[in-house]
Amino acid sequence: MGLSSQAYVAVVGAADATPEELRLAGEVGRLLAEDGAIMICGGLGGVMDEAARACEAAGGTSVGILPDDDRAPASRHLTVGIATGIGEARNAIVVRSADVVIAVGGEYGTLSEIAFALKMGKPVIGLATWELSREGMPDPILRTDSPIEAVARALALARG
Repeated sequence: MGLSSQAYVAVVGAADATPEELRLAGEVGRLLAEDGAIMICGGLGGVMDEAARACEAAGGTSVGILPDDDRAPASRHLTVGIATGIGEARNAIVVRSADVVIAVGGEYGTLSEIAFALKMGKPVIGLATWELSREGMPDPILRTDSPIEAVARALALARG
């Protein structure tokens, strides 16, 4: 399968995640790997680490876009760790590198990734994540209740 035919899906969420967010992230990472998608994340702990762990266990490929210029703090489960040295600005690269974003829970860094994705015109699938509202506008996040539904929607959108 060539690089252009593979789905690239970013999985974003909190480094300090709840047990439920970790469970969701693990299921997302596993499902992406089983389908042959490339998983992209911020490369550190919490949701990122759990999605990478499950992706690795299922034989998949994960790419971590790291905030610092050192790969040492990266999840040991990543296939590839890219040290950027640009701090939180790496959130834009995480999103730009993906066809679709799946947001699992999250804190302000996740919110920035959601905003970047929406600004770039990339679909955002939400699992127990931020709600965005503005008078007269619907929430732009495509909400799902399960990892299976989130991954199925993400892959369908990524593959057009």
